[in-house]
Amino acid sequence: MKTPGSITLRLGVLALAAALTGCAPSADERPAYLDTSLSAEERAADLVARMTLEEKVSQLQNDTPAIERLGVPAYEWWNEALHGVARAGAATSFPQAIGLAATFDAALIEEVASVISDEARAKHHEFASRGLRKRYQGLTFWSPNINIFRDPRWGRGQETYGEDPWLTAAMGVAFVKGLQGDHPKYRKVDATAKHFAVHSGPEVDRHHFDVHPSARDLWETYLPAFEALVKEGGVAAVMGAYNRVYGESASASRLLLQDILRDQWGFEGYLVSDCDSIEDIYKHHQIVATAAEAAALGIRTGMDLNCGRTYAALPEALEQGLVTEEEIDASLRRLMRTRIELGMFDPPEQVPWAQIPYTVNQAPAHDRLARRAAQASMVLLKNDGILPLSRDIGTLAVIGPTADDVMSLLGNYYGTPAEPVTVLQGIRAAVGPNTRVLYERGADLVDGRLEPRADLVIDSVYLRPGAGAEGQGLKGEYFPNRELSGEPVLTRIDPRIAFRWDRGAPTDDLVARGEFDAARGLDGDGFSVRWTGQLVPPVSGRYQLNVGANDGFRLWIDGRLVAERWESTERMRSESVAVDLEARRAHDLRLEYFENERDAEVRLAWRLPGAKPPFEAALEAAQQADVVIFVGGLTGDIEGEEMDVDYPGFSGGDRTDLRLPASQGRLFE
Repeated sequence: MKTPGSITLRLGVLALAAALTGCAPSADERPAYLDTSLSAEERAADLVARMTLEEKVSQLQNDTPAIERLGVPAYEWWNEALHGVARAGAATSFPQAIGLAATFDAALIEEVASVISDEARAKHHEFASRGLRKRYQGLTFWSPNINIFRDPRWGRGQETYGEDPWLTAAMGVAFVKGLQGDHPKYRKVDATAKHFAVHSGPEVDRHHFDVHPSARDLWETYLPAFEALVKEGGVAAVMGAYNRVYGESASASRLLLQDILRDQWGFEGYLVSDCDSIEDIYKHHQIVATAAEAAALGIRTGMDLNCGRTYAALPEALEQGLVTEEEIDASLRRLMRTRIELGMFDPPEQVPWAQIPYTVNQAPAHDRLARRAAQASMVLLKNDGILPLSRDIGTLAVIGPTADDVMSLLGNYYGTPAEPVTVLQGIRAAVGPNTRVLYERGADLVDGRLEPRADLVIDSVYLRPGAGAEGQGLKGEYFPNRELSGEPVLTRIDPRIAFRWDRGAPTDDLVARGEFDAARGLDGDGFSVRWTGQLVPPVSGRYQLNVGANDGFRLWIDGRLVAERWESTERMRSESVAVDLEARRAHDLRLEYFENERDAEVRLAWRLPGAKPPFEAALEAAQQADVVIFVGGLTGDIEGEEMDVDYPGFSGGDRTDLRLPASQGRLFE
């Protein structure tokens, strides 16, 4: 991107700080930290010197409050961009990291990362202009994951660039360069190399495990990618891991963080702990006995930013002589320097990246790049003369549990694509006009799990917002609390109930587009929704209604409570209930939902009377077809980061069996 030259306007800088915080130093003080002619180091040192101890400690944790008297705006350091801007509303979704690595194309990866950071910058400034500075709305991204995918059972291996240190380094360097940009003064966003180091699962043991690799394995397998990102990529930040290495917490290791990272490699950026890994030092690893000791150990080994709350014990550690204020200042200067280098204290007209318009999000060119990356990521293992298929096949059967599942496209740490295309949708769009396409799931993703997305979402044609009301869909009332109490902040007609807000809120995109008042917007946690209206089924009989949600839900039909799971959950949970419905009769429907924390999702689906069992339906479709395409595999619902999952072949986020899940394997018997 071409960037305009800088213009130094000191009074303008002060005016901007005042506008951002509502309270800032007077122009007469002319503080050095707002002087854009000084170096970032000089400005950071001046800013830190003006803070009280309480203010300093508040800035060393991921969710930092504003310091109004100094014109320092609130900031949340936690943001994700593994293969697209994640958890911040609509964004272009690129292939999962393991797929990007399969392209073996570093130039393409840098182009992908540049698009991601364009969207990230645009989102940040749009959010900030509306007074929003929450999680996933910032400029410091905890990506890429350059751990080595040594064991294919590891659930987070999908986030990495594979098992090869050289390829991981090449892809990682390209990704960092694309994210951070090439301006000599301002970074576009910050990239973070994670998780340092020797972190490759298993998930269930990551808070306890002590790894002792051989010196050769450490230096030839686990460290080369990190060294490359520091020396070649100029990565802004490095994240410490949960596990121990040679008895030291990876997030407070003098060997890793000081001797290797800073002294040998010359890393000058900042360090951030994985979330609650400083707490692990005393709670799980039991290296020390108290939070104060753990906080002091983190600061003394150079862990600048604590994702978590353990650094709140730093004043106690200071009183006990476990750490000095000078050591605290050193970490804080690095953090303030990076905020300055991102342009957070400077007039927008001086920061070239601040000019990226919000309309770049999911621009047509970005969609085309995502498609090109997806095509380049595909690996054809075998072809016995079957491919390419003719567009003029008579009948084509698409069978499998992931054929029409958006989740299978997203991996984990994903954004929300506005118009995702499933495999089934893509096939239907590609075949000729005379080809008949049949589709059946055929099997559940895995045995022992009630599939929350197995049934068809109830379409708007069968829903009315109320007796005598015009239009299709249900009336949705959105409340800023978990109890559905008070007045809703948003009331609208929702065509169908199939929402996946992830870590965001229902009003985020409305706010970002200027269609909703930011001050009245919902938080990503602690909201609730009530949908009311009528359900008008097409045929009479016994229906299976399926409600899936993360977190709680209650469903009433004709005033009778038929399904309830009013509790907070870590993953999406569902309940299926048999209900007798009469064709073309308007049945009263009420669905209530609450979101407690983390991921937010809710879905209302059904299975019509007389529907065949999945395997039987798949067999019938296959018998009618000239060609059968099977689409199976895994999703982020059953493998990923430290998950509450215990199904045959899966445990805690990892795989325990490399074979296709038994439920899918039976389709081939």
